[in-house]
Amino acid sequence: MAFFRRRQKATRVHTEGLWIKCEACSTPIWKKDLEAVGMVCAECGFHFKISARRRLDLMFDDGEWEEFGGDLRSTNALRFHDRKSYEDRLEHAKRTTGLSDAVICATGTLKGHAVVICAMEYRFIGGSMGAVVGEKLTQAAERALRDRRALVIVSASGGARMMEGMVSLVQMAKIAAALKKLDLSGVPYISLLTDPTTGGVTASFAMLGDLNIAEPGALIGFAGPRVIEQTIRQKLPKGFQRSEFLLRHGMLDAVVPRAHLRRYIGNALAFFGSQAG
Repeated sequence: MAFFRRRQKATRVHTEGLWIKCEACSTPIWKKDLEAVGMVCAECGFHFKISARRRLDLMFDDGEWEEFGGDLRSTNALRFHDRKSYEDRLEHAKRTTGLSDAVICATGTLKGHAVVICAMEYRFIGGSMGAVVGEKLTQAAERALRDRRALVIVSASGGARMMEGMVSLVQMAKIAAALKKLDLSGVPYISLLTDPTTGGVTASFAMLGDLNIAEPGALIGFAGPRVIEQTIRQKLPKGFQRSEFLLRHGMLDAVVPRAHLRRYIGNALAFFGSQAG
């Protein structure tokens, strides 16, 4: 009888990459469902990191925007080399993200208001700020001033790019000077801080907005909590350097969930008297 027994083939179901576990509550989430709600956990509200392009799609009206400054490229002027050369790190980041550097700058409209929005890409060497990021953000501020468009910068960065040494550090002053011109001309600048925003980015343009807002749970600070604890030899308060903690201590104007960002920023631009697109 074994001869006539039908052999059943094992059926394999490939689910790898279709489910994502929430980093906060460990709930398994169907990836398409997560993407449909802007990469925010429906169970606990945890905000996943999103790419710069996805950020711009979510913020601009109808997801339509026009990039500028995308032809700028970083070079290894200091001939930096650690475990591998800076050139190799740049090439790997470009292949991984499809970007020329760690920020995308674009024009379009947000709730009908003409805006320049710059979104940082954390996957590009930790969203670090080198000469190209500094130049693109400076050009964005200059374009916002020239066209009288509000400027929105979305930060997601580990800080200045160590591979470019002092070249990266001077970008802090360069961008701040461009933002000062915006301030003197009455063109609004809104800074959105996301997880993480640290180092030289926090110490410069990320905290210079007319309105400084953050997403829930974002890590925001100069040095990381572990470094501070080791330096002062004290245990830090629970939730230290998270956006809610900073809001309570007066370092932020608001903490806004991702789903409400467009409406919130649109209302702020209307209050500032930003021009229509």
